[in-house]
Amino acid sequence: MTRRSRPGMAAARTFEALPPAKGSRTPFAESWWGRAWLRALEESSLDSGRLSRGRTYARGGAVGPVTVAPGSVGAPVHGSRRTPYRSKVTVDQLTDQQWDRLLDMIAERAANIAALLDGEMPAGLADDAAAAGVPLLPGPRDLDPECSCPDWGYPCKHAAALCYQVARLLDRDPFVLLLLRGRGERELMDELGRRNTARAAAEAAASTATPGTDPAADPARPGDPAGPAFASRTALPPLPGAPPLPDRPGRGPALVDSAVPEPGLDPAALELLAADAATRAHHLLAEALGARHTDTAPPSLLTEWQDAVRLAATHPTMDAFARIASNCGRTPGELAAAVRAWRHGGAASLDVLENPWNPPAPRLERAREVLRADWADGTPPRLRAWRNRWTVEGRDAQLRLSRDGLWYPYTKDEGTWWPAGPPDTDPAVVLTALLAT
Repeated sequence: MTRRSRPGMAAARTFEALPPAKGSRTPFAESWWGRAWLRALEESSLDSGRLSRGRTYARGGAVGPVTVAPGSVGAPVHGSRRTPYRSKVTVDQLTDQQWDRLLDMIAERAANIAALLDGEMPAGLADDAAAAGVPLLPGPRDLDPECSCPDWGYPCKHAAALCYQVARLLDRDPFVLLLLRGRGERELMDELGRRNTARAAAEAAASTATPGTDPAADPARPGDPAGPAFASRTALPPLPGAPPLPDRPGRGPALVDSAVPEPGLDPAALELLAADAATRAHHLLAEALGARHTDTAPPSLLTEWQDAVRLAATHPTMDAFARIASNCGRTPGELAAAVRAWRHGGAASLDVLENPWNPPAPRLERAREVLRADWADGTPPRLRAWRNRWTVEGRDAQLRLSRDGLWYPYTKDEGTWWPAGPPDTDPAVVLTALLAT
């Protein structure tokens, strides 16, 4: 393992135990650098089942206070016994030469420092560092897990739970990643301040050491407001402030009570579409103004039926519901089930409601192993399998597997299966909640 050669180590930081994650679909990492950490874990794991149980442990609050130090992160993780296990993950630290190159890259652009202080990791910095041979982000097999439990898995479920919890810490503070690589926040900011001062002094000396040059050719000549920006190559004029986010989306024009409606137009339908456009615009603006906003690919286009279900779920009025059901040629019960499914997972959840499919046999076998391992006595209820649906024998309860690996709970009422709650990657979590209702 690579260690720093210079004396003195950055001080370790201990973070209080994070509360259980809300909702089984809440991602452990929203930032791109947090997702890179999890990708390194998941691509190096030899057992997806242990990862799934690790996620369940982390979501349930089994991970205690997390201590981050140069080259390692550790925490107590509660398992099946009364006393917690001690889990630890080690990471290679950067050498002094690598740190020197990385600090030069950060100091070269004022925007890098501003982003770090704002709790962001500049994507360009990570790419530049990788190109220069500085592995800022971990890759597959870069994480080395250890645990005091008797499980020899790589990683065991306790170490996996620790890694998922670290991803939540990375979302909150990118300096956690830098500390793991060997240097703490205060040490880094002091060194960046020193380098910025030296850089500014060198640029000032260079600008006064060329007398006799043509003033018209001097980018920093007096009276030219753009001169300093061009001369520094780092300073940029401030961007205008972002527009304020309204408290709620608008409703659009009132057309139903219009005195003279246009022939051939449906005022109520236009009102609904205008309100829907305002709601979607408000949602997109909220995402763009969010602290964790990143550029993402546009969502895939919806079919006419999917968009109708989305409209009914977004604007739950009796008039809109009746009109949508009638125009789609569906019964109110069919639309009600579709709306309930949509609220649990959008188009993917609607597909689970309407379209049975044949999952690969190895995937189902892994799910059965997870179910047996996570069940209290190792003997879960008897399940009758048909395609992607597992029905609990003797109960009006069912699990359905989506194409993206999530298990959805269903219950039967008067002969019809209804979506019964949010999904989870662990069938044991879903089945336990389903049978408790």
